[in-house]
Amino acid sequence: MSFVFRNAVVCRIPDSFAKEALRYKPSDVEVNLEKARRQHEAYVQNLRRVGVDVIELPADEALPDCPFVEDTAVIHNGVALITRPGHPARRKEVESIRRVLQREYKVDLYEIADENATIDGGDVLFTGKEFFVGMSSRTNQAGALAVANAFPDYRVSSINVPDALHLTSLVSVAGPDVLAVGASNAAKKILKELELKGEYDYETLTLPDDEAANCLYLNGTLIHCSKEEYPESYKVFEERMGDGRCIPLDLGEIRKVDGGFTCCSLFIGKQRVHIQ
Repeated sequence: MSFVFRNAVVCRIPDSFAKEALRYKPSDVEVNLEKARRQHEAYVQNLRRVGVDVIELPADEALPDCPFVEDTAVIHNGVALITRPGHPARRKEVESIRRVLQREYKVDLYEIADENATIDGGDVLFTGKEFFVGMSSRTNQAGALAVANAFPDYRVSSINVPDALHLTSLVSVAGPDVLAVGASNAAKKILKELELKGEYDYETLTLPDDEAANCLYLNGTLIHCSKEEYPESYKVFEERMGDGRCIPLDLGEIRKVDGGFTCCSLFIGKQRVHIQ
């Protein structure tokens, strides 16, 4: 069953995160490091609350974006595509992820041979039935081809991402066959292209705030924005999805450097290997 996970990898926030983490658009807004860490800890606690065994990797001061582990791999059905992040400063992040996936989960690793390929995991949207890959400033067509090669049993469609860091910045899975999407013109264009190129039909949950469109559905639970962050979008979640299990969380400090719910974890379907 899709979106049922018992294992995940996260990475703690380094001191360098506050001032050196990359930003899609220049900003002077400061990150409160301690608050960001508290928000990240609450996020991890709630993953465990819904039944996920979480491995927490230590923070790496040389890699300020290391908490955004989603970008380092695309994992499904026992196969892990090791990405080639679009920004050169993030390329070394894959090394620790590769090691933990090999050591703890024994997944089959798919390495990208094409040196011209770039792909961030945040540009990959898996609906449970097919893959969409965002063509953004971080991901190119050769990167999308790597997804198609790694997961040949699934349809893979490329989607233009005109004004966002990643595809999942503007659209994410909110439930079985449900996509959460922002209300901006950029988000509407992406949704239209998804509908044109997709093989399946999906229900859409349109949110007033683009940032709120990044939510996390797993184990029958939807983790979404808090009322304090985005009150209007929170209201939509509660009205449309409130009959299920919902956990509102505040990620305000992490969002200042383009983070979101999907960015901070890598989910693995295989059981963890316990070596005696």
